[in-house]
Amino acid sequence: MPRRRLTKVAVLCCALAGLLAAHAAADGALVKVNSIILRADGGFQPRLLPKQRFAPIDFQGYFDIAAKGGGKPVALREAVIDFDRDGRLSAGGLPTCSPDWLQATGPAQARQACSGAIVGKGRVEALIGLPSGAVPTGSALTIFNGPSQAGNPTVILHARFTAPAPQTLAVVVPIERRPGPFRYRATLVIPAIAGGLGAITRVEVDVGRRFSVGGQRRSYVSAHCSDGILHTHGRFTFEEGTVVDGSVEKPCRAL
Repeated sequence: MPRRRLTKVAVLCCALAGLLAAHAAADGALVKVNSIILRADGGFQPRLLPKQRFAPIDFQGYFDIAAKGGGKPVALREAVIDFDRDGRLSAGGLPTCSPDWLQATGPAQARQACSGAIVGKGRVEALIGLPSGAVPTGSALTIFNGPSQAGNPTVILHARFTAPAPQTLAVVVPIERRPGPFRYRATLVIPAIAGGLGAITRVEVDVGRRFSVGGQRRSYVSAHCSDGILHTHGRFTFEEGTVVDGSVEKPCRAL
């Protein structure tokens, strides 16, 4: 078997890719490695947060993947994102949605069927490599609160491409609680697009949800600002073996 090519880049803007986009450098990031061009940016609101107490936040982010020579880029196969301990996920009491319910639905039907479980929305785009040329396709993206696995939360990323043939994505993303400087690790394994002919070119997300449990208001995502920084680490693995690995920091201000 040919030896897989491995490249590590230590300057990176991380995005839930999957899952879940996160915190990017203040002016975004641009990474060029082998044939891959990756652009990303993101942020959260509000930036002014308590130093110890968790407060509700919303975050937005995107990443673009392109080929240096144009056309379909190398397919992204896995994204692993680690989130700072100053962030917290609160899914207790929030309705869940099963991926089985979503397999044969489009974005509008999925959002209607599982409206109570929605924790984020966005868009996903891809290029399909065909003999006649690269064909663009895209879909609204919905992030649903999913059933727990081994006591850990999950989300389901749902989208439906229509070209060159209909394909529904209902990808379960486990979110593992971890010790150390990062509180959570989200692992997104991206399925083959158009039978392997396609590659994701853009993902953009807007994540945040307020809800009530027992008369108490909660936020799906919250954070505090203990040291002036929210730190995120990402590792992105591409089909031909390239790995883009690194960390970014976003400033916050303590109340």
